[in-house]
Amino acid sequence: MTLTFAHPPHPSELQRNGNAPKKLSLSLAGSPSSPARDPHDIPTFDSSSLAERMVPILYLPPLLSSLPANVQRPPISHEHPPLVTETRLPDIDPASLSLHKSLHHFRPLDTRYAATPYAEAFNWHELSLPEEEEREWYCVVFRSRRKAGSDGGSLYEADKKAHEEAVGNGGLILYWYGIPDQHTGMNLATCVWQSRKHAIAANSRPHHVRAMMLAKESYEVYDLERYVLRKVAGETGVTVQPYVGGDVGW
Repeated sequence: MTLTFAHPPHPSELQRNGNAPKKLSLSLAGSPSSPARDPHDIPTFDSSSLAERMVPILYLPPLLSSLPANVQRPPISHEHPPLVTETRLPDIDPASLSLHKSLHHFRPLDTRYAATPYAEAFNWHELSLPEEEEREWYCVVFRSRRKAGSDGGSLYEADKKAHEEAVGNGGLILYWYGIPDQHTGMNLATCVWQSRKHAIAANSRPHHVRAMMLAKESYEVYDLERYVLRKVAGETGVTVQPYVGGDVGW
């Protein structure tokens, strides 16, 4: 019996169409390497592969918003380069630029991210920013499960347009999503924004409104969580804390 859960087309699908750089992947911590399988292909899940998994499951890098035209692009890792959007951000502040550079290395810690608390699901502890900088950013988390048999084609296209729309209107630094857990069907996606005001403004844009309407029809579970990513002066690391109210960022 084949186990299937629908998921959005990952950037590897774009690679096949020539719209994204080739061979981009991000391995989960502790995954052994194997020459028997191209790790850049999205894995196929069935009852035998889940029961006797002989090769690692690799996940794609974060999708970072392209920097404004007047901002120099930082050096890119050849080992695990991030993906970038076609649309550019209209502007970015110095601290957010530092975060953008650090998020090139953003990754989940293991395959259980959809059921793991947000602060523990990703390698936040590995991110490093200049010691003198201080800032907060607004994070939104989507935990979801698709309805069985729902057609995701129009939803995925609307989601892509909403993403580019958000970048063009400003504030969206990172978008990341995984693939559904093959036992529970749960998935996780997250956005990191320069400010809460940017995120709220994006909610009223036409492509976002259409994507949300389609999501209501396509998901049986669609839960939102909100967090504050905080960097304080005198330290190089960041912390993730639940959002409890008020403005975040500028």
